[in-house]
Amino acid sequence: MAEKKLSFELSLKRIDEIVKNLEKGDVALDESMKLFEEGTALIRRCGAMLDEAEQQVVRLRKGPDGEPEELPFDEQE
Repeated sequence: MAEKKLSFELSLKRIDEIVKNLEKGDVALDESMKLFEEGTALIRRCGAMLDEAEQQVVRLRKGPDGEPEELPFDEQE
């Protein structure tokens, strides 16, 4: 399966399929290398998607006027 614009969940499912195929041990070396390369590409892509999602996360806290205000996720109070 060529790397496509898969969702995060579908990418994880494909990674799981790849791992199961490689763990069986009955895949030819050439095919094993292709699966390994596909899996590592998908893992990098999932990591990038997680990084992007983390950057979008904000938390709310009460502002000086008592109303909630958005702050970056990693900002300390």
